[in-house]
Amino acid sequence: MKDKPFQSTFTRKMILRCVRMGLLVSLGYVLLVVAAFFLIHKGIIWQPSPLYDFLNTMEPFVVVIVIPIGWLILILAVIYLQWKRTVGYIERVVTASADLVQPDKEFVRLPEELREVEDRMNQIKRTALKNEQEAKEAERRKNDLVVNIAHDIRTPLSSVIGYLSLLDEAPDMPEKQRRKYTGITLEKAYRLEQLLNEFFEITRFNVTSIVLNMGEIHLAFMLQQMADEFYPMLSPQNKKAVVQAPEDLILWGDADKLSRVFNNILKNAIAYSYEGSTIVITAVEQEGKVIIQFTNQGDPIPEQKLSTIFERFFRLDVSRSSRTGGTGLGLAIAREIVTAHKGTITAESDETKTRFTVVLPNRRRKQGA
Repeated sequence: MKDKPFQSTFTRKMILRCVRMGLLVSLGYVLLVVAAFFLIHKGIIWQPSPLYDFLNTMEPFVVVIVIPIGWLILILAVIYLQWKRTVGYIERVVTASADLVQPDKEFVRLPEELREVEDRMNQIKRTALKNEQEAKEAERRKNDLVVNIAHDIRTPLSSVIGYLSLLDEAPDMPEKQRRKYTGITLEKAYRLEQLLNEFFEITRFNVTSIVLNMGEIHLAFMLQQMADEFYPMLSPQNKKAVVQAPEDLILWGDADKLSRVFNNILKNAIAYSYEGSTIVITAVEQEGKVIIQFTNQGDPIPEQKLSTIFERFFRLDVSRSSRTGGTGLGLAIAREIVTAHKGTITAESDETKTRFTVVLPNRRRKQGA
């Protein structure tokens, strides 16, 4: 089994520094020993004496045992000093790691040797601060939306109660007027149902996970059926939805959830397209991927908002009420479903058109699966 190569620049620097210092200490020790032997044998003229006899006797012992032990002690001292220095760096890192969870924007500062660690820790903190800011912004948008929806519920609810009271108090009301009040009451009740569904979406979005039920989808039929179902929304504004897709195009995916994706995109296209315009829905298969595009003519989406329209509770036109703007969950849910299919969803916009593009891998079911 091969050892994993060192990936950290800091680790490599510490090892190289320890090796370099060990080599320098060893070289200095060798020079010192050579100089000592030269001094003893060449620099001093010895006369027969007990000291000379003792040194001459001890010389093999010094060469074989004392000198190697001295070198080993020096190397151990070098390793200890480097270890102590490294522990100091680790303590600095541990201390600095506490700053990662602080809400302030003060970044980590470490010695030059730990620059790589500093950069990585600061990147983690930047990501954490960004995620925290995005979470706060999503929470703020959600709270604002809940308040708006709660306020909007009061109006149709008051209307329903008012018209039902009129119907209850006037049993002899003319039939024409009764039908009128009944129709208005039913319309307000539908509006209440829509608002309650939006409340349900807000709650469910945070607590459910997406489980896919994969199967074959006749994509052209699905898209055409969806366009037909939206006719009541398109007709009052003289809008049209045109589907351009091969009839034999088969997509492998969760039909119910992808239908929701396409519904959410088409709703958005209808809401923000010009009156009397045509929404073009195309689907093609290229290199094992299915590309579905929704193109509508309408006011361009600002560049800075293109990267945020798929976020939770984001509404392109914040001045709209929940009656027209929705919860801001439609495109966010669409992105979650597409991501679960290992696909992508993007948006582009210019002065003439806005286009949403969904790219899905078309993994065919294996034989016998």
